[in-house]
Amino acid sequence: MKLSSRIMIIIGAMLMISAYFIPLWHILLDAPQYPEGLEMKISLNGLSGNIEQINGLNHYIGMKFIKADDFSEFKILPYIFGLIILTGFITVFINSRKLLRIWFISLCLFAMLGFADFYMWEYNYGHNLNPHAAIKVEGMNYQPPLVGYKQLLNFTAGSLPDTGGILVGLSGLLVAVSLFSEFRLSPHKLK
Repeated sequence: MKLSSRIMIIIGAMLMISAYFIPLWHILLDAPQYPEGLEMKISLNGLSGNIEQINGLNHYIGMKFIKADDFSEFKILPYIFGLIILTGFITVFINSRKLLRIWFISLCLFAMLGFADFYMWEYNYGHNLNPHAAIKVEGMNYQPPLVGYKQLLNFTAGSLPDTGGILVGLSGLLVAVSLFSEFRLSPHKLK
């Protein structure tokens, strides 16, 4: 592999390490009665932010309380992510284009599975409501958007990548550029 590709891969793997220290995603709730907003940050191994206030509001509409202990993902994700990062460093160490291709495919699959899991998490919390809740609006679900903003009664819900998610996305972009660069260099020798 070219030196520039190897450098991009190392930077990409190092950027992924940030996921252990800073949140990957955040969900914002803005409403007139909460001018500073309510926020839930999602990290590789847990949740932070205004969880208690959000759970208090969710109780009125019949949503299940959000607790990090209910998500097995937080127990296994740090290990899976560590394996992915290690694969990046091994790719550089053994200088393998074939492993670079495998690593890129793994990153893409991990991202797709992660978004699918997140969507199902949001769907279950937003649709499976307690029928005896204090506030019921016929036909209304409270699923936040996967990415972007959505109006939920008097709340505007936003779901966007946080700093860690942006850095991991940038990492994936670096891996894609390095793979493309290697493929352009010798498309028949991507081994």
